[in-house]
Amino acid sequence: MKSLTILGSTGSIGTSTLALVDACPDAFDVKVLVAGSNTALLAEQALKYRPDIVGLASTADAAALREALAGSGIEVAEGEDACTELARRPVDVVIAGIVGLAGLPGVLAALACGQTVALANKESLVSAGALAMATARRHGARLLPVDSEHSAIFQCWLGWSGHQKDVTAPSANGSVDRICLTASGGPFRMRDLDSFSMITPEEAVKHPNWSMGQKISVDSATMMNKGLEVIEAAWLFDLSPQSIEVLIHPQVAIHGLVYFHDGSVIGQLGTADMKTPISYALAWPDRLDWCPEPLDLLSMGRLEFMPVDPDRYPCFSLARQALAEGGVMPAVLNAANEVAVAAFLARQIGFTDIAAVVGHCLDHVPEGDVDSLEAVIAVDGRARDLAKTRCGAISQAASTKPLSPAGGV
Repeated sequence: MKSLTILGSTGSIGTSTLALVDACPDAFDVKVLVAGSNTALLAEQALKYRPDIVGLASTADAAALREALAGSGIEVAEGEDACTELARRPVDVVIAGIVGLAGLPGVLAALACGQTVALANKESLVSAGALAMATARRHGARLLPVDSEHSAIFQCWLGWSGHQKDVTAPSANGSVDRICLTASGGPFRMRDLDSFSMITPEEAVKHPNWSMGQKISVDSATMMNKGLEVIEAAWLFDLSPQSIEVLIHPQVAIHGLVYFHDGSVIGQLGTADMKTPISYALAWPDRLDWCPEPLDLLSMGRLEFMPVDPDRYPCFSLARQALAEGGVMPAVLNAANEVAVAAFLARQIGFTDIAAVVGHCLDHVPEGDVDSLEAVIAVDGRARDLAKTRCGAISQAASTKPLSPAGGV
């Protein structure tokens, strides 16, 4: 049995991980569950999987959690700092599924203890890639990618190298020319560009292929998510920005490709189910038989590929810009995007304003560095303040205009 800590157990990655535990009950032992504020679901999970301890970031809800678990013998930790400390408990795999920069302290804590971290929190590498990778190297920790595209590249590389226990970055071998990540294009791949200002939150969160949380669904619609994945891939696989390509592939059958100098290309295919890459990270270097639905290429008929249109996906271009410029830019990009997406979901700004807010923050980069957790948090905070001010100005300007029939601004 592999022992597990699941950071973000009530989110989409956490619940998918627990579904795999259900499918293979003899393979895993859940030791720690951590959530933000969903007390009811966390209590339900705790009573079902019987971890040694659960952590709840929200101190306001801790009393209700303790009451729900009274008599169970399950320990309760409350507060963000206490939840971060739980990432240090020795287990076989730490699932890092907390969304946003809030997941960074737990990731760094686990890496500092030499843990194997199954990383679904791309923001940790986007905002603090150098810090996270240096921490992993210094303490002998291992990062296993959970995003479907990065898992695809990881599998292609290991499948070619033949060294299943050697997590060597593709760039370490001169045989690799470049990699390619695929993207679905989101729900607005074919939508008229002139109507983008009228896109509503309800439309933006309806992803055509994946079932995800609201924030990541909006990121997929703007393709900021793919931009963040490019930055993450640069750190995970030690690749230059020029060595990472992206193609829109609506059928999402192929998740990633590795191109070699001899003309060979190795790709990884699978269904649009996040449990597949999660299962690989959990079982690595083996594979988990969890009875997935098989990929049916015949029913797809054909596979299509197309380039990323910068006019349709300006957020993707902004992410590319941040990666190329480096320094604090990726951290600013991530912070500004989180604020802008939240404002869009709250109907304070329009869909096209997301890119405008992020672009404004990249043009007015706050001072700082990303050499420590404290420094990353400081830059993140200043970028958020800048983004909130910009969102407020856009919202104020829009308040003098009538709402469009679709509910946009």
